[in-house]
Amino acid sequence: MRVWSIPLRTRFRGITVREGALLPGPGGWGEWSPFLEYDAQVAEAWLRCAVEAAAGDWPDPVRDRVPVNVTVPAVGPERAHEIVTAGGCATAKVKVAEPGQSVGDDLARVEAVRDALGPAGRVRVDANGAWSIDEAVAAIRQLDTAAGGLEYVEQPCASVEELATVRRAVDVPIAADESIRRAADPYRVRDLDAADVAVLKVQPLGGVRACLRIAEDIGLPVVVSSALETSVGIAAGVALAAALPELPYACGLATVQLLTADVATEPLLPVDGWLPVRRPDVDEDALDALAAQPDRVAHWEARLAEVRDVRQDRPM
Repeated sequence: MRVWSIPLRTRFRGITVREGALLPGPGGWGEWSPFLEYDAQVAEAWLRCAVEAAAGDWPDPVRDRVPVNVTVPAVGPERAHEIVTAGGCATAKVKVAEPGQSVGDDLARVEAVRDALGPAGRVRVDANGAWSIDEAVAAIRQLDTAAGGLEYVEQPCASVEELATVRRAVDVPIAADESIRRAADPYRVRDLDAADVAVLKVQPLGGVRACLRIAEDIGLPVVVSSALETSVGIAAGVALAAALPELPYACGLATVQLLTADVATEPLLPVDGWLPVRRPDVDEDALDALAAQPDRVAHWEARLAEVRDVRQDRPM
């Protein structure tokens, strides 16, 4: 196991440094990078994804490239404009409902993103479940106006029941992320007609093949999104997007742009809003340069031991 530590260009998801590990196997490297606050029960699915990748057990692709969006953290409007301009994508996902910020901050950010994209670009926002029902309805209507039309709103509220209520109160499509990947029953979103779009992330959901099964069973259009990985982890998301029978939306897989460095010889970065379907080679020199400090390596080794105990305790 090779543990890496990479600073972020901008604070994102409350962190400024991303940590994770690469695991070797007969098919290459797999990435295991559950966020530090996740316990062994949650991190076990992430390990399944890494093991699948290291084994080379991915389905055959049906396309050779996938469309992607640029991701805009909860930054000021000028910085948001710069990120979108530099991102080179026709779709932008904008983080909103950041703790300590106001709807006014979100509106200014979305307006700047629309200006950077131009009238033909697509804008989607992600609230990470932070709003109440009333807050969501009010904010969505304002943001929809500011954006000149939102493509969809991702996870406006925390619970599936709240999503269903908001969906019936607004004209903007609703996407479910946490309500699928963190739920005991990911299909409750389908059963309650709570969303128009399913956001799937390969590490939290246990790998490419596990996500393909969910996509087939949930019966909703799918957006494949990242968990802020290196190019090795992003390649698993690209493999999922490439294997889906239909891919009507741009995917949230352009997040290597948020890292200050990468472990691949040729990072998976978008060109004209597209990522190629390929498995990147690991740059051993970069991996050495980005190696975590010994205490962090010990931390990840202990986490891995805990997760392996969880795997052994689960019935086969």
